[in-house]
Amino acid sequence: MSKETILEVIAPSVEEALQKGLDELGLTAADVSVDVLDSGAKGFLGMGQREVRIKLTVHNKSNVDQREPARNASEPNVDLGQDPVKKSTPAYPRKDDTSESSDEEPLLERSEEIVNKLLELMHLEAKATARYDAPDREGRKSVYLDVQGKDLGVLIGRRGKTIEAFQRIAALILSKEMSRWVRVSVDIEGHRSRREKQLKTMAEKIAQQVAKTGRKQSLEAMPANERRIVHLTLESNPDVFTNSVGEDPRRKVVIEPKN
Repeated sequence: MSKETILEVIAPSVEEALQKGLDELGLTAADVSVDVLDSGAKGFLGMGQREVRIKLTVHNKSNVDQREPARNASEPNVDLGQDPVKKSTPAYPRKDDTSESSDEEPLLERSEEIVNKLLELMHLEAKATARYDAPDREGRKSVYLDVQGKDLGVLIGRRGKTIEAFQRIAALILSKEMSRWVRVSVDIEGHRSRREKQLKTMAEKIAQQVAKTGRKQSLEAMPANERRIVHLTLESNPDVFTNSVGEDPRRKVVIEPKN
């Protein structure tokens, strides 16, 4: 048996490739290093056909083999959406990483610099401010960038496709510079916040209908980050459960009764 286990994965996004690889290995993100071999062909407008290709390298293979398969380390979804870049360090920093606190301020400053430079290259009159978002269920924090400016509808794009591509590019650049995967969320003049509220309201309304009729309902196709909002909104609902079906870009959430 080799001392290292290496797995190459191809998927539409780095986050999806990471989740796919972790599922196949039965590990968490902390057990592997991630190298992005090909970041794909997508640009600012989400164009291009080439998919992302990453390499996962398992650390301490002998110790990992002795434990039970780990539960899913990624959010769903993402969609986290959410995409990692890594050089010989865990894909996500551990909670007890002593260097995390010392890196926080430079990370926020550099996040603002990168996003503001991208906005400048797109000839947009806008400015980004960075802060930390609330930690997810595994304690990982993401960098939240609020962008304010003039005529930013073009940056959102149809069904949010352009901002998704913009966010992916910012995350890849920042992660490469920090030599670890950094989760990035970019919001354009409150667009994401408004959309999140709409999704939560819709999910709760349809969940009530499903619980009342006893019949499952499928939502419209949506990207991974939006599917994640629906899953999280209903994960504690006593009457329904959710799952995702189909393949991107037509993958959708199905809400089903528990009884």
